[in-house]
Amino acid sequence: MSHRVVVTGMGVIAPNGHGLSAYEQALREGRSGIRFIPKLEEMKFGCQVAGVPQNVEEIQSKYFSEEDLIAMNPNMIYAGIAGIDCYEDAGFSCPSRDSEVDWDTGAIIGTGIGGIDTIVEKMMPKVSVGKVRRVGSTMVEQIMCSSVSAKLGGLLGLGGQVTTNSSACTTGSEAIAEAFFKIREGRILRMIAGGSEGSNPYIWSGFDGMRVLNTRSNTEPERASRPMSASAAGFVPGSGAGLLMLEDLESAQARGTRIYAEILSANVNSGGHRNGGSMTAPNPEGVVRCIRGAMSMAEIESSDVDSINGHLTATMADPKEIANWAHALEVSPEQVPKVNSTKSMVGHGLGAAGGLETVAVVLQLHKRFLHGSLNCEDVHADIQEAADSIVHKTEKFSGKIIAKSSFGFGDVNASLIFKRWD
Repeated sequence: MSHRVVVTGMGVIAPNGHGLSAYEQALREGRSGIRFIPKLEEMKFGCQVAGVPQNVEEIQSKYFSEEDLIAMNPNMIYAGIAGIDCYEDAGFSCPSRDSEVDWDTGAIIGTGIGGIDTIVEKMMPKVSVGKVRRVGSTMVEQIMCSSVSAKLGGLLGLGGQVTTNSSACTTGSEAIAEAFFKIREGRILRMIAGGSEGSNPYIWSGFDGMRVLNTRSNTEPERASRPMSASAAGFVPGSGAGLLMLEDLESAQARGTRIYAEILSANVNSGGHRNGGSMTAPNPEGVVRCIRGAMSMAEIESSDVDSINGHLTATMADPKEIANWAHALEVSPEQVPKVNSTKSMVGHGLGAAGGLETVAVVLQLHKRFLHGSLNCEDVHADIQEAADSIVHKTEKFSGKIIAKSSFGFGDVNASLIFKRWD
């Protein structure tokens, strides 16, 4: 027996807003959260802009004790804030430390880079000069990738599976897919799922070294992230956390809680580094198979897809992604459904990207709007046939189904299909 899965809570801390109301307003207004980062200029980065959540020091004091914060890095803090918000938004109260274990709820919270900033800034300086004993007893819990899920599991007393996945840019969407499968198969009633990523030059330095970041818009941060644009010059790094509470439908209805949307299906695969696929590029066949697999499980046709929230990073992959969507849906480019890119406002959140963008998808379904994609007035020549499908400014949305996909380094793919809950 397959169980239906719905979204009953969400939490988000993004470069352009903390909390669902602020995030929704920013999306509706087309407000960018990308800013000039003086530290990147000081460190001689080519790209000196990034998407970083604001006022975090003030926000975190409302969520964590001073003792908690001693053993938390920014990645853990983002996941903790979004996770607590998500849990409470789903109708639960944040428990005391001596409460009973919540055996019916688990968490899959992904991250792409993990605690590399903590390793470089706190651990390496001591270890390199022979002061290993000065590293401290909380170092391991900060640098292990699973710290983002483990800390939240302790804060909320989660008794289901609590784990962290990592699949580059696909991470957040893959986490949601894995949580969906567990609930659908009846293994657990609820899972908090999504992704988180810290904000630090050491997290972004490898991408700057690869020359895949935009170095041309340092004086115009809000113009820097340009998915689907002819003048796109690379992606802009982002950070934050976006988490969803996925829940068995019968459990949600028994609790009488609000339902945002239903997740109809999910699919995850890899292109195997063949047919043009590599560590940094997707195999088109893998992408198409991933999308079609999700549609098949959802038992929908191409004509049922009302909108696409793309991966769309502002790199040379954007035209290929639009072409892959047309191929997967078996339509001509001009027949591609409405498409937008949340990255145009928040940058590329790496491991957090799928989470941040999926929260945007569910908000758009629930509130009946599609947000615009910024900075693509000059649509890329190879996307011209699909130009009328691009949402440039926020518009009303009467459709019922949004498809969300993420494509990551390593030739890995994830597709999710969401339906409005009426």
